[in-house]
Amino acid sequence: MGVTARIAGALAGAAGIAAAGGAVRVAQRRRHISQRAGTAAPFGSLHSAPVTVIADDGVPLHVEIDEAVHVDARHSPPPVTIVFAHGYALNLDCWHFQRAAFRGLVRTVFYDQRSHGRSGRGDIKEGTIDQLGRDLKAVIDAVVPDGPVVLVGHSMGGMTIVAFAEQFPELMGAKVIGAALISTTAGGLDPARLLFPMVPSRFTSGFASGTVRALARGHRAVDGVRRLGRSIATVATDSFAFGDEVPASYVEFVDDMLSATPFQVVAEFFPGFGEFDKFDHVGILGEVPTTVICGTADKLTSIGHSRKLNARIPGSTLVECPGAGHMVILERHGQVNAALDQLLSAAQVSRS
Repeated sequence: MGVTARIAGALAGAAGIAAAGGAVRVAQRRRHISQRAGTAAPFGSLHSAPVTVIADDGVPLHVEIDEAVHVDARHSPPPVTIVFAHGYALNLDCWHFQRAAFRGLVRTVFYDQRSHGRSGRGDIKEGTIDQLGRDLKAVIDAVVPDGPVVLVGHSMGGMTIVAFAEQFPELMGAKVIGAALISTTAGGLDPARLLFPMVPSRFTSGFASGTVRALARGHRAVDGVRRLGRSIATVATDSFAFGDEVPASYVEFVDDMLSATPFQVVAEFFPGFGEFDKFDHVGILGEVPTTVICGTADKLTSIGHSRKLNARIPGSTLVECPGAGHMVILERHGQVNAALDQLLSAAQVSRS
């Protein structure tokens, strides 16, 4: 029996054991999540006509633009555009509350990272943070040819901005006038932690990239196990994505995005997180107003990463969200949106 079959079998066995021995506990926790108070937001309902941007290696990227209303370009300089880059195994819908807050007021751009959401699949060798930095450059060139840009990235999207800044330092202060790094890092990340919401934790301990690649070869079997263990996955999502109790719709929304990401894509980007090491290059972000945001209960990219970013980026602002987890953009969307609003104001002042 090959390693893929053995691991897939072990995962299936674990799901069976959980169903037999721990089903009551999981079911109780799942009901607890579903019964939480909170108004369910219409997640996934905010969209605009799609634009396709072709990356430098030919991968089509799904992009959506919300234009600012009542802007007369004939009598004013080009408006500021905010470009949002989402995280690992998510898609552009994760910015729901930010999109709702800025819609119509500021020109905003949202896109699905390569191999995520509605964007095309790239070659597995191009599933790197550096390539994501080049993809961001392609998006800016295509849909923000004029006017300044503020970059906002969550988790892997924040790493995308760090890679972009290292690759294109001449654009910092010229084209890019502000940046927000949310629940992210520039290195020193344990990649196995990122798998917690997607694979039972007993199998992430000591995971090596080779093991993940082996699982990727049997990705259909792994995806099948993930579907069978959906209740377990929902509890894992709640535990590792959020710090405090949130409405059930939040948990289900994130779980839907994670579940919709094929494990082959999860495996494609996995090795790059362990290799990512750019703390020595983040100083360039000090050329523009930069805000670092993180929840103090983040279990995936802990608050220590954000504090280190703040210390390495001259003049940056650190916003700590007490008790919030990794999906702070949902869990503390009011605080995050207020911080982004202040960043936008600071960026526009620096522009004048």
